[in-house]
Amino acid sequence: MMTLSDQVRQAVRKSGLTRYRIYKMSGVDQATLLRFMAGAEIRTGTLNKLAAVLNITIVVKPRRQRKQNGKRIM
Repeated sequence: MMTLSDQVRQAVRKSGLTRYRIYKMSGVDQATLLRFMAGAEIRTGTLNKLAAVLNITIVVKPRRQRKQNGKRIM
């Protein structure tokens, strides 16, 4: 399963925009963007800035609760 960060990285790659253009349009520090693209995690606010530039919506859904021996675990 792809993580949220993986999905945003994929959107960056598919956007057709250069990393330079994305960092200029989003206001995200260039070093932060480069680290993120290399696999580092970033803050939610930064993801929101990238989402705005990439014209994507970030949706966070709760995990499904698992059951073990008939009891819910979180």
